[in-house]
Amino acid sequence: MAIARHGRGPGAVARAYASQVHPVFMLPPVATALFGAALAGEFDPALALVHAGTAFFAVYTAHVKDGYVDFHRRGEDDDHPMTERGCRLGLVGATLGFLACLAGVAVLAESTATPLAVALVTPTWVIGYLHAPQFDTNPVTTTLGYPVGIGLCLLGGYAAQTGRIAAAPIALAAVLVVTLAGVKVIDDAQDYEYDRSIDKRTVAVTLGPRRARRLATVALGVGLFAVVPLAIARVLPASAPAASLAFGGVVAVAVRKDSGTATMLLVRGAYLFLAGLLVATFFRPLADAPLPDITVLGPYTYLATEVVFGTAALALLVRAGRDATRRAAATIALLYPVAYVWDWYTLEVGVFSIPMRTGIELLAIPLEEHLFMLVVPALVLGIHETVHARRDAEPADEDA
Repeated sequence: MAIARHGRGPGAVARAYASQVHPVFMLPPVATALFGAALAGEFDPALALVHAGTAFFAVYTAHVKDGYVDFHRRGEDDDHPMTERGCRLGLVGATLGFLACLAGVAVLAESTATPLAVALVTPTWVIGYLHAPQFDTNPVTTTLGYPVGIGLCLLGGYAAQTGRIAAAPIALAAVLVVTLAGVKVIDDAQDYEYDRSIDKRTVAVTLGPRRARRLATVALGVGLFAVVPLAIARVLPASAPAASLAFGGVVAVAVRKDSGTATMLLVRGAYLFLAGLLVATFFRPLADAPLPDITVLGPYTYLATEVVFGTAALALLVRAGRDATRRAAATIALLYPVAYVWDWYTLEVGVFSIPMRTGIELLAIPLEEHLFMLVVPALVLGIHETVHARRDAEPADEDA
């Protein structure tokens, strides 16, 4: 029986199987597996490559199974390079390749590392095999399958080298899972109309495209910002937020684009994010760099920070429009008396002190505190008006 649907002979068979290698989706898990090994510090290159092989075959299994189900079972795809027999043989070959690499991990890893490494690696194949038709019809599993697999690749790469799991790889895996979940939601939204017509319950179908885009934006924001407190807590290196800053620029552009363009930008931006995290955690370029010390401004330090953030708040409100600025001014005016009494009381009873200030006082509290009570709510309202103005401009969802 034939294996390839287009052409005959070994060349056609090779082309059919090679067509299931999708670098865009295969490079991240393979690179992440190697990243996990690099996090261990001194690592065994052979073990790292064998473990990366498990990631490759797990994703290859997912691609072959997905094509088999979508074309031969559901009739969703217009074409597929392999016959049913070819798909089954491809699944057998991918599974054997995965098992061979898994055995290699067990042999090359230290005896104490083997159980944990195997426990973390095995689910990646399970996720790939069950991607279709079990996982890809549920909004939770269809969204989290690939990101969770990426996280397991990182943890498995680290565990294979060390036999344990540390805070840094766990934190990085969590950041990648949340961030890539946002990318996956936007990616799935490309097929919203078709998925809806066959009752395929992706997040976009379940929530509607508009709410799904909001959820994806929140996930991306949470994942990118999480790097900052993790760096402050010294779980991640001090330079790790630079990776979030770089990817954040891509996200800021992508979330305003259509799903196809956004996905293209975000997938490539994710490579940049991963590369930035790798450089930060492996080379630690800012390990010995002190924090910028703005106290060189002396008594004007606090005032200077208020000028910076106040300027940002004013810019946001002006951009939001005259009505937004008027609403913000009215809200701040009503809030000010409450904030004034609260601020005076906390200063009076010694809850906090402000050493880096001018010393000028108005109505029994420092000048800087008067400005603080204006700047903070203005910044909050500026962000609020900007976000909701954008949402109001979006078209309403169709019934999902």
